[in-house]
Amino acid sequence: MFELPEIAPEDLLAWAVPALVVFGAAALVVVAIVLVVRVARRGKGARRRAREALDSLGVRLVELDDQTEELELEIGMSSALYDGRPPASLRRARLTAQHTRDDAFAAYRDAADEGMLPSAQRREAKRLTAGIDKAMEVIRGARADNEEWLREHASADEQIDVARRRIDELETRMGDPGALRAELDRIADESEWEDAAQADDEARAAIDEAREHLRDAEDRAADPSRSARESLRACEKALSRAEQASRLLEETHRLVKNAYLAVDDERRAAESAIRAAIGTQKTLDAEHAPRLAEAIRVAGVALESAGEIAGRRPVTANERIARLRDRLDMALADARTQQQRLRGARSALPGSLNAARSALARAEAVILDAEVDARVRLDSARRELAFARQAHDPIEALDASRRARRDAEDAAVLARFRKRRR
Repeated sequence: MFELPEIAPEDLLAWAVPALVVFGAAALVVVAIVLVVRVARRGKGARRRAREALDSLGVRLVELDDQTEELELEIGMSSALYDGRPPASLRRARLTAQHTRDDAFAAYRDAADEGMLPSAQRREAKRLTAGIDKAMEVIRGARADNEEWLREHASADEQIDVARRRIDELETRMGDPGALRAELDRIADESEWEDAAQADDEARAAIDEAREHLRDAEDRAADPSRSARESLRACEKALSRAEQASRLLEETHRLVKNAYLAVDDERRAAESAIRAAIGTQKTLDAEHAPRLAEAIRVAGVALESAGEIAGRRPVTANERIARLRDRLDMALADARTQQQRLRGARSALPGSLNAARSALARAEAVILDAEVDARVRLDSARRELAFARQAHDPIEALDASRRARRDAEDAAVLARFRKRRR
């Protein structure tokens, strides 16, 4: 049988010590490489480069959002000249722009998360920028095709006639904005509709501006050496502003009136929720009951505060009620049965949806010319509100409506903050 030779301890040490030194040095080198790679991937320089890539992406995303709105102007100007149907190339460009923009808004928000590696952020920024560039190229091509078609098939006089009809039709649709403003003044303080307070004046001023551009287009059309196209485009932009102001006033009127009619029901529903919470508190142990008791006390104070302003500030009162319901639900989260949660969600959902719609309307009123962060939040609010309206599960719908309200409020704050800094 083969026998291993005996090795003296001093010989073993003579071999082992150098080997351990070599392996230890190698391990230190590996650790150092890992640390260098980690610093390179997560260090200040990497994060600065990622931030620069995301900032550049944000600028491009804002440009795409603006160009998507410009497409609506082109379609509005051209539809009547195409027998009432938008040009196919413009319609395809609009779909491409909308899909690219909407996907990029959602992806930008994920990429901006600090938990993502800087290298992954740069890759995502590069991918999204490439998609935006392609969409912008489609838009430019469609607009060029449309301009060529108009030069060949639509005279300046025909385009002017279309613009004149659009002005007249918009004035007819607008009716008397002052009447809506008068009713708002009757049922609520101006602080409830301050973003729309001047909307009727703005709409009228924009209509007057559109007519001035139309007259300029008529003068240019009479001179063969001049083009009326830019004046017609300026006319369409003024019409778009008039339409936006009119819609803002109409939407604000609807939201304030709904809040005015619903505030008493929302207050009673909140009172019922507080009574139910008191009943639940009585079943809790000594550890959990005091925390719920404090939440009930705070909810009661908030409800009393909402009741004091409900007469002239129904939108604000309903929003306060929605928030106190949020906090009360959080305090009750572990103490409710599934059936109780469903009943509570059904009770809170109408008021939460109204609060989200009000917050979204306010955000949309101030988001014009905003930077990308505000637009991303606004896009998220729209998505969440759409989901809340479509969800069959009242708990999921309630959670989505609350996220929509928070995102809309954040969007408005960001938009106003950026404007103050300019």
